[in-house]
Amino acid sequence: MMSIEYEAKILHINTAQFAQRVESLGARKTGSYHFRRYVFDTIPAQANKWVRLRTDGSHTTITCKEIVNNAIDGTIEKEVVVDDFDRALDVLVALGLKPRGYQENRREEYILDGVQITVDSWPLLDDYAEIEGDGSDQVMDMIMKLGYSPNDAAYKNTDELYKEIGVDLRTVAELRFDDDVRK
Repeated sequence: MMSIEYEAKILHINTAQFAQRVESLGARKTGSYHFRRYVFDTIPAQANKWVRLRTDGSHTTITCKEIVNNAIDGTIEKEVVVDDFDRALDVLVALGLKPRGYQENRREEYILDGVQITVDSWPLLDDYAEIEGDGSDQVMDMIMKLGYSPNDAAYKNTDELYKEIGVDLRTVAELRFDDDVRK
């Protein structure tokens, strides 16, 4: 299934204050996750397109992500659910895809007025919130409901956030919470 992601980030948040604000507005917490993922280049490799195998331990997906522009609707995603992270990795490798990196992140997830609000934690990065809805108006309305202005919204992907701190994820073999970065 192909879908356009309508999402924006609020960068450099205070996680506790943000969670309190979201909950005070009536958001329902839907989960806490520790994601593990392998990232693969496409064949041939393309700068703004990649394959991701990700699991939270109970839900595993293979996703092809493509950044077509840095806007609220700039990411195209094609995703399928698989039932076994390790076997899916074996299949992708057998198909000729070579993992270019292993990454971990943590996520707290909320739903408010049909909009998904997440707080993402990644090694070395400040925590950020991601607001994802069914359309750009819904995302912008939620950003304002949370007390931010549209100018506070960022449309950068995680690779770009790492580049801003001098880390090129294309050269990082492992990105973990226990030791942060291995080249």
